[in-house]
Amino acid sequence: MAVITKYLNLNTSGEEDIIDITNDVSKCVSDSGIKNGIVTVFVPGSTGALTTIEYESGLLQDFPHMLNRIAPKDIPYEHDKKWGDKNGHSHVRASLIGPSLTIPFINGQLLLGTWQQIVFIELDIRPRFRKIVVQIIGE
Repeated sequence: MAVITKYLNLNTSGEEDIIDITNDVSKCVSDSGIKNGIVTVFVPGSTGALTTIEYESGLLQDFPHMLNRIAPKDIPYEHDKKWGDKNGHSHVRASLIGPSLTIPFINGQLLLGTWQQIVFIELDIRPRFRKIVVQIIGE
């Protein structure tokens, strides 16, 4: 069984930036030469997240609106009181969504649904450089 690790570099525009990385992850799998297995995509850090979504304009608006309902920006967060960086909601949101995904692949093709894309979501309040880990395991 082979294990190959690759990285994706992203420059985000800040809070609620949703970036489709499906083609990048697919290319990592294809370039690995591994035909069947799983790929894990992971973001180091506590204010970024990964999920799948139908990457279309309506959901790109709906998703941030949902986050504002679940973890509003304008309520007190203990994190903000302690650190004064005003991104307590960013940490809470990232924890809810999660830092990683695992996707199976067969014959080098990701087993995603027709309208399912892999997205990175920037939740921090400022633009960031992100180095996403893509680890491919299989044979």
